[in-house]
Amino acid sequence: MTFDGFDVDRARRETPGCKEVVHFNNAGSALPPAVVTDTVVDYLRHEALVGGYEAAAEAQDRLAAVYASAARLVGGEADDIAITDNATRSWQAIFYALPFTAGDRILTSRAEYASNAIAYLQVAKRTGAVVEVVGDDESGQLDVEDLRRRVDADVKLIAVSHVPTQGGLVNPAEEIGAVAEAAGIPFLLDACQSAGQVDLDVRRLKCDALSVTGRKYLRGPRGTGFLYAHPRLRERLEPAMLDLHSAVWTSPAEYVVDPTAKRFEVWERDFAAVVGLGAAIDYALGWGMPAIETRVASLADTLRTRLTGIGARVHDVGVKKCGIVTFSVEGTPAADVKARLAEARINVSVSSRTSAQFDFTARDLPDLVRSSVHYYNTEDEIDLLVKAVEKL
Repeated sequence: MTFDGFDVDRARRETPGCKEVVHFNNAGSALPPAVVTDTVVDYLRHEALVGGYEAAAEAQDRLAAVYASAARLVGGEADDIAITDNATRSWQAIFYALPFTAGDRILTSRAEYASNAIAYLQVAKRTGAVVEVVGDDESGQLDVEDLRRRVDADVKLIAVSHVPTQGGLVNPAEEIGAVAEAAGIPFLLDACQSAGQVDLDVRRLKCDALSVTGRKYLRGPRGTGFLYAHPRLRERLEPAMLDLHSAVWTSPAEYVVDPTAKRFEVWERDFAAVVGLGAAIDYALGWGMPAIETRVASLADTLRTRLTGIGARVHDVGVKKCGIVTFSVEGTPAADVKARLAEARINVSVSSRTSAQFDFTARDLPDLVRSSVHYYNTEDEIDLLVKAVEKL
């Protein structure tokens, strides 16, 4: 079975979980391909035989290749990459290194994720900085003209979620990046939900930093992620936390911070998961990100059309949409929909107000069923989901 040249049969053969469940929770944690699981397990078995330090020393070339693969995925250089344990840690490594004082302004989007928003509020409380939510345009995406009007000398950061946790919106990151670059303001882009389903290029996006997780659309192990940090930003930031990996203790009273993005890493890590992340990135690159993006977007469009056709209310907004499809069923709470689908071995998730207060409050949304497709999903699986929802 092919779709515009995309070999779906191969994708499913190489994904053991496809035989077990109908998985529409890829925005939570996608089913890994066998090569990722095998890479992690093989590393752990070898580590158990030779020792943890020894296995890591033997794997130095493989570990270095993960940085090169991550850089290729986002269009940066290997020195721009820090390996972390998730997207939030990547994002926090930049945000908490930025100096804020009373009156400084942080501009963000209505679609912002809870972890980011909580960090803004914490820093605002500590420093007197001000958090401003840029309005949406008539399509529901960030209003670039409103962003441009707000920019002045007091704005010290523009930070936006590329794709929100609660819907299929793809914010206009390239246009946001152009505004930030013209004003000389750092631009921090949360690509937690877009990496692996949207073709990313930091040169095109003009972001100073970008955060990525492994477990979602990249199909990597849980507890993995990476950070892209452009030299123009990282060279003027000292991380909020340092250790003997991110800096060198050069004398009893002196230390030197690593000149690369590794200044945002810590020494201890799950090396088996790191090589698994590398395998996941290489697997995605092997399919080609443009092909993945086309396949995922098409499946999501089909799902939205089918759900609307049976009377479910689809809540995705924006000019450009991705593989996340959120909907509600009148008279049936989202948690109940999820539970009923789980009985049929169909995996979905629930997005609630606590994960995106700005957006849920502004649109007065109920809890939403989040069904997120990936390229290994099929039209037949969409039929199963839609029929199960229709029965409700």
